[in-house]
Amino acid sequence: MKRRNFLGLMGAAGVATVLPTKAQAAGNVHFEGYPGSKGVLFDATRCIGCRKCEEGCNEINGLAKPEQPFSDLSVLDTKRRTENEAYTVVNKYEQPEGGSVFSKIQCMHCMEPSCGSACFVKAFTKQPSGAVTYDESVCVGCRYCMVACPFEIPTYTYNDPITPKVIKCHLCEPHISTGKVDAPGCVNKCPKEALVYGERDDLIKIARNRIEAHPELYVDHLYGEHEVGGTSWLYLSGTPFNQIGMREDLGTTSGPELNSSALSVVAMVPALWPLLLAGVYGITKRTDKIAKKEKAEAVAQAIKETQDKANSDMKAAMERARNDKEATVKREVTKAVEEALKAAEEEANGEKEEEGA
Repeated sequence: MKRRNFLGLMGAAGVATVLPTKAQAAGNVHFEGYPGSKGVLFDATRCIGCRKCEEGCNEINGLAKPEQPFSDLSVLDTKRRTENEAYTVVNKYEQPEGGSVFSKIQCMHCMEPSCGSACFVKAFTKQPSGAVTYDESVCVGCRYCMVACPFEIPTYTYNDPITPKVIKCHLCEPHISTGKVDAPGCVNKCPKEALVYGERDDLIKIARNRIEAHPELYVDHLYGEHEVGGTSWLYLSGTPFNQIGMREDLGTTSGPELNSSALSVVAMVPALWPLLLAGVYGITKRTDKIAKKEKAEAVAQAIKETQDKANSDMKAAMERARNDKEATVKREVTKAVEEALKAAEEEANGEKEEEGA
């Protein structure tokens, strides 16, 4: 089903789905991961900031070449984050005692991904391989995964208003599962073995052995072993992790549990989205009758307006929900119903006037 038709049908069915449901979050049983699941160990003491991992990721995924070549290390002077054409980036961190340390960032592939908990259409899946994958065919563009991710990794194709999608590292799951490669592209390209791919349990043993063999080189901590319930990417460092851009305030609670209070208002998302999109249904029917260019412009504008309104309404609802969740949610849903029905009625009247003309 096309995304446009999905939105239209959801808008038509909105009134029938107004009753809120509970947000899906972690229960009281911690998920230890699938047996034999894979991961990657990154050793910051071995990284030289060559950006070869970025190049390997770019090549295997067929991404557009960056404006500045990968051999240009001047880009390291500016802190970067992942983006639509860069699933992973390396940053340079100047240290208080002098010198620089490099660190690589990408999706951490959490054992219990908060992006998956926030997504009410289940576009994110924790695979037995260890990867957290994304299915754009079911995504409706709400972007709650971006809000929920404690590492601020997912990005969004704002430049594509017709078929937008979320972008992030997939641990080369599509390439490894089909036998194209035996390890992620970034790992295969690293010249200093700063990246090791293998079973997560084995990587933990390797990391602990390195710390034990050279305690003078490493901080006595394996980042990702327990953070937010554990991640498939693990980090070793010779300097405090907060000095290489890693959050140290996350604790060991899994992502879904960590975000459960904020995500409680996501319970009304399945109802709120159809209500807000009710007016879009009429627009999409009309755009079927106009020229292709005008159709694309109309749909793009409708999507933008709907997303802007949804963002505004959800931001306000989340703030109010902290003080009086249940009462506030019911009030906002009622308000959204009235506004959506009014918008749908006005649109229907507008169509009747056009048909009469």
